[in-house]
Amino acid sequence: MINEQIRDKEVRLISADGEQLGIMSSRDAMKLAQEAELDLVKIAPGAKPPVCKIIDYGKYKYEQTRKEKEAKKKQKTVEIKEVRLSPNIDTNDLNTKVNNAKKFISKGNKVKVTLRFRGREMAHVQQSKHILDDFAKQLEDVATVEKAAKLEGRNMSMVLAEKR
Repeated sequence: MINEQIRDKEVRLISADGEQLGIMSSRDAMKLAQEAELDLVKIAPGAKPPVCKIIDYGKYKYEQTRKEKEAKKKQKTVEIKEVRLSPNIDTNDLNTKVNNAKKFISKGNKVKVTLRFRGREMAHVQQSKHILDDFAKQLEDVATVEKAAKLEGRNMSMVLAEKR
């Protein structure tokens, strides 16, 4: 809130150079801001009484957006990469998939390992669980199981995340 939008009876006022001016009515604070040819901006609306500061609102808004952009730059988004397997996968194919998963995890992503069952393979779901267990065992030096293997429809999947 700025200038006339501030409807509180009393506010704690801070001057443009950061000096505490004390508690006063919002009208008096508005007059001081107009004399300084600056804006009265409510900084902490939750405080008792609310804290207002005499500053250039355009400059303040610009500084805030710049800080938000800086914070966004430093954030890292974690993607979930998927590795699909089938119950009758060969050891060399499995090793290739493990290497791909290692690459994804080293880049800081999570890996969802999906074991897909088709047709008659649904009759041997429990015998195929060992494939996911082996996959996790081969990656245990770089990753931990974040979400254990679970059957969802025709797919059994688990999520691996980077070891901390």
